[in-house]
Amino acid sequence: MEKKADDISKRPLYLFDLPPEILNSLSPKPDVGLSSSTIEPAESTTTPPTNIQTPATSDDTVGSQSCSLCSLSFATVQEQRDHLKTDLHHYNLKQKLHGLNPVSETEFEKLVDNLDESISGSDTAESDEEDEEVSRRDTTFNALLKKQATLAEKQRRADGGDDEEGSTKNPKGSGTPPLIWLSSPVLPEKTYFGVYRALFTREELEKEDDIVNAIRSSQLAPIAMPKPSKEGETAPLSYNGRHIFMCMIGGGHFAAMVVSLAPKKTKHTANRLNREAVVLAHKTFHRYTTRRKQGGSQSANDNAKGAAHSAGASLRRYNEQALVEDVRALLKDWKSLIDTSDLLFVRATGVTNRRTLFGPYDGQVMRANDARIRGFPFSTRRATQNELMRSFIELTRLKVREMVEQPTAPVPSEGETKAPTAKQPAKPKLTEEEETAILHTSQLQGWIRHSKLPALLSYLKAESIDPNFRFQPPDTQQNHHAPTCLHMAAAKNSAPLVAGLLARAGADPTVKNDEGKTAFEIAGDRATRDAFRVARSELGEKAWDWEAAKVPAPMKREEAEKRTERERLEKEKAEKEWRKAEEERLKTEGPKVKESAPRKGGVLGGAPLTTAQQRREETRGMTPEMRMRLERERRARAAEERIKRMQGGS
Repeated sequence: MEKKADDISKRPLYLFDLPPEILNSLSPKPDVGLSSSTIEPAESTTTPPTNIQTPATSDDTVGSQSCSLCSLSFATVQEQRDHLKTDLHHYNLKQKLHGLNPVSETEFEKLVDNLDESISGSDTAESDEEDEEVSRRDTTFNALLKKQATLAEKQRRADGGDDEEGSTKNPKGSGTPPLIWLSSPVLPEKTYFGVYRALFTREELEKEDDIVNAIRSSQLAPIAMPKPSKEGETAPLSYNGRHIFMCMIGGGHFAAMVVSLAPKKTKHTANRLNREAVVLAHKTFHRYTTRRKQGGSQSANDNAKGAAHSAGASLRRYNEQALVEDVRALLKDWKSLIDTSDLLFVRATGVTNRRTLFGPYDGQVMRANDARIRGFPFSTRRATQNELMRSFIELTRLKVREMVEQPTAPVPSEGETKAPTAKQPAKPKLTEEEETAILHTSQLQGWIRHSKLPALLSYLKAESIDPNFRFQPPDTQQNHHAPTCLHMAAAKNSAPLVAGLLARAGADPTVKNDEGKTAFEIAGDRATRDAFRVARSELGEKAWDWEAAKVPAPMKREEAEKRTERERLEKEKAEKEWRKAEEERLKTEGPKVKESAPRKGGVLGGAPLTTAQQRREETRGMTPEMRMRLERERRARAAEERIKRMQGGS
């Protein structure tokens, strides 16, 4: 039996086509905790949570893969680590430092939308001079906290002015875990199957027995792939089988898919180890709408600062409107498939993206109050066809997890003395200073990763942070290798950050990491090492013990710039020579390839090469830097042509 159970736990079990030995043995976990309020309203599900949400005291939490502050739990340790870097976690840390209750993900999204700005960075301008004004403006975190404090003060006064506790209350989220756990005798002890509750209706979740019955009644036989329609669509626009609609939109990327819940019929129908999905229709769009290195859409920037008049801004405005038209046209074409879908899984962050899908507009297909709408109950990446398929597999596969409950100490009977037992040391609770240090660490490391020197210097000054501040917690691998801002800037090969920290922030180059190395010793390229030598020349020998910092002889800034320019010219010359040789090779060898036999997907004797294949052939042998430069040149020329056509048409 153990061998059989081990085999079952490793199978990719598809929810809508389960083996009979599993289907007939399912039963709800005793403390599954079902209730009628298990599905979030349609408005909140249109902005899906970035992590799995569960109460902090839930028995479903395994080990330490949870965040008690944000009331979230995670399937893997990596998801938990990613959550600690999110804006939601940082905001809740601020909330706790100010004595306020944390907010749920849905509440946090609404707060950010109301401020109409990105929480991922400050309200930066397009020049370094304007970036230096960060210290004069409130960050989004402070803006959210001030707004909430103002509302709390108004509420306190309305309640009588003395209810201090009421002034810090925030409405809690439902706290319902995304997974429903089911037990089965075919599994080892204390191991359960998990099913996402987003796949069930509110009526099915009202009673525990209905879950198992709903799973049994939803089993579908494998089907053959529907025949393509005359118009060339993947499947007819009218389909009678059970299917769901999935779409993601954000950052100018849009991906949508209609997939049948019945698995694909294969020659080996009896084998349930790997069921292929039947995709009825799929489509992806991408438009250049996001401001490079600035973040946010062009429309959001126009609303905040006024309309910009650059060529890039005009192109982004045009692309935003074109994306809206493309998405709405696709929804209209798929209307019959969407109307007959069992569920609609939607990820649309931001007011603009939700308005694109839900309008209101003439002939709109989807509505925000549709009871079928669900959010993705796990973190998702960029909107692509592969990401939609990954999400479909994640939703419809049974999870197998072992849950170890903490044993409770027996209650001594009357007259019986309680023997001392060895307790495991409880995890120490972080003090307010430690939590503040972790928050500062996250902020500083974020500025360094994005090479935002003005914002980094402004944050150090505004928060009165020592430039040699050591990142917390110190026991992580990153903080062990790069414990200070100067170490991290050197490890990231950011010469401007190194120069700014030494000259303007007064960072100490003699500070060593836990490996006994200074910041100069972990620098990875010549430009970064030259920044240390230039700083030694400009700051002088008395500023620091440069020998202890392992920094070589000083170097004049002019000398460093000349060497950098010389290396750049040599690299460009080598690239031109290589490009010229490559063009000569293509002139001589190109016709021979076409005369022998055209290729199609690497097969001789097929159709001529497509545009994408021709581009791959052209860039064959190039370095990644050369490919990126060539692609930027192509995009720039294409953008200029589009702008000329737009101006000529107007």
